[in-house]
Amino acid sequence: MSLNNKIEEALNQQIQSEFYSSYVYLSMSGYSDSQNLPGFAAWMRAQSEEERGHAMRLFDYVQNRGGRVRLGRIAQPRLDFESPRVMFEEALRQEQSVTRTIHELYRLAQEEKDYPTEVELQWFVQEQVEEEKTILDILAQLAMIGDQPAALVMLDHRLGGRTDEA
Repeated sequence: MSLNNKIEEALNQQIQSEFYSSYVYLSMSGYSDSQNLPGFAAWMRAQSEEERGHAMRLFDYVQNRGGRVRLGRIAQPRLDFESPRVMFEEALRQEQSVTRTIHELYRLAQEEKDYPTEVELQWFVQEQVEEEKTILDILAQLAMIGDQPAALVMLDHRLGGRTDEA
């Protein structure tokens, strides 16, 4: 069963969205590095790689279903932030945007009775729950830190120790 045109187009848009997310996190990594926050920079770089992995998972899925991947331009992400808190607020907005598009894609797969795509997207639905929770946890910690530079350095150190498959 190959992809129909609607699903293929929507999956291509999602691939674009995932690559853009990767680009956003890479920009945040650069900002963090410029602020002497190497742990934040490392966390954001790992997140960028994870998002690239999501794009490639969808890329391979489209190819495996006989579809055609069509890559487009990636918009320039924001370069500077007022603070690490503002940067993570932006990261949360980006993840919430991805969640909305995944949900719309899942709904479309249901409407089109494309069961293999529904199954593939279930992984992404669960992944987005985890992504948003992780960022919300970091935002809560940043709120507790407030204007305490020593606490920010401790969080930076902890985030630099990120160990996952990214």
